[in-house]
Amino acid sequence: MTEQPARTKEDVMKLVKECNVKFIRLWFTDILGQIKSFAITSEELNTAFDEGMGFDGSSIKGYARIDESDMIAKPDPSTFQLIPWRPKEQAVGRMFCDILNPDGSPYEGDPRYALKRNLARLKEYGYTFYLGPELEFFYFENSKGTEVLDEGGYFDLTTLDAASDLRRETVLTLEEMGIKVEYSHHEVAPSQHEIDLRFAEALAMADNVMTYRIVVKEVATKYGCYATFMPKPIFGQNGSGMHTHQSLFKGNRNAFYDANDKYYLSDIAKKYIAGILRHAPEITAFANQWVNSYKRLIPGYEAPVYIAWARRNRSALVRVPLYKPGKEQATRIEFRSPDPACNPYLAFAVMLAAGLEGIEKNYELPEPVEKDIYELSTDEREALGIESLPGNLIQAIEKAEQSDVVRKALGEHIFSNYITSKKIEWNEYRSQVHRYELNKYLPIL
Repeated sequence: MTEQPARTKEDVMKLVKECNVKFIRLWFTDILGQIKSFAITSEELNTAFDEGMGFDGSSIKGYARIDESDMIAKPDPSTFQLIPWRPKEQAVGRMFCDILNPDGSPYEGDPRYALKRNLARLKEYGYTFYLGPELEFFYFENSKGTEVLDEGGYFDLTTLDAASDLRRETVLTLEEMGIKVEYSHHEVAPSQHEIDLRFAEALAMADNVMTYRIVVKEVATKYGCYATFMPKPIFGQNGSGMHTHQSLFKGNRNAFYDANDKYYLSDIAKKYIAGILRHAPEITAFANQWVNSYKRLIPGYEAPVYIAWARRNRSALVRVPLYKPGKEQATRIEFRSPDPACNPYLAFAVMLAAGLEGIEKNYELPEPVEKDIYELSTDEREALGIESLPGNLIQAIEKAEQSDVVRKALGEHIFSNYITSKKIEWNEYRSQVHRYELNKYLPIL
């Protein structure tokens, strides 16, 4: 499997000059996956490449304390793209950055570095980690409520799909920024949509997910509406997921493929799946990182909550798609619980760490469950050994807090700061009086 050649510093300097780029936006994320950005002029670009640009890390969520706040943002030239929604005559570029300490060493609190460390561990085995996420989202009239644009459903045509033009322009914009798209369509819920990215190497894909979310929102704003990746914005409707297809390659060979296996899965793939299943409760706090995430993870809305694997069965947590059975390049697993509001750098890192744990410790994969797990009784699930994902954010955080796999994958800085942040979020949530309580209890109590 081949990758596009990476842009170098010299390539970027040449493009900036040819396209008359005056400003370059430098992007990075905090530990919760919120994009941060500042602009430099083209005159500062050479300095940015050679030395990086300083900023106050104490103002970034989960970064440094005020007494050790100096940070360096060093742009990655391979991520340079022109921003299509800015006028061509006043071209603006963007690059993702790696965050460094003042001495030039990688900063432990940088989510991008956390993923890079796990990919370096994988590289010792000679593997490359490929991902293909399916991000769902909603269009609403504005950010103040959930007034939908249409009442369409899954794969509906234009007559019931008010956002086909928005999706089309979003796809074109993504491709203009070098992000390949497989397909797009209306999803199950009213005004819910999906644009699927073509698989790419993990670090590039994490960058692509961050870009994707910005592009979707920018195009929506242009059309006078609002796009949200909130996991469960509408009661009684499907929430938005980020089903994440993944595979390991060694060169051009798919390490997950075995032509002689009845499932076309290699031993490596089976151990990897077993690792994902065993550690799923521990990594859920990173694949589903918000209080609202757990409003989606309930039975009956196509969101998997039961820890099992299958082939065609979408009620299982991990699925092995059968669109092209026996085709090596298409063999992959699909992890179905993540939602599109997660921090992709951390989510991809802990997924990989869980899978690698299964490989390194030779976990045994149980038999697939091809029944509709939602229809099984509690006793039937217990008989099959099927457990459930955490039911809310604090349960997920408690599982993560006990996990050596997660702690090792993320490093102590991100691990402890993330746990602290999520506990604060949970305490804020549980101390609020919500509309449900007022509607239900105020008239009768």
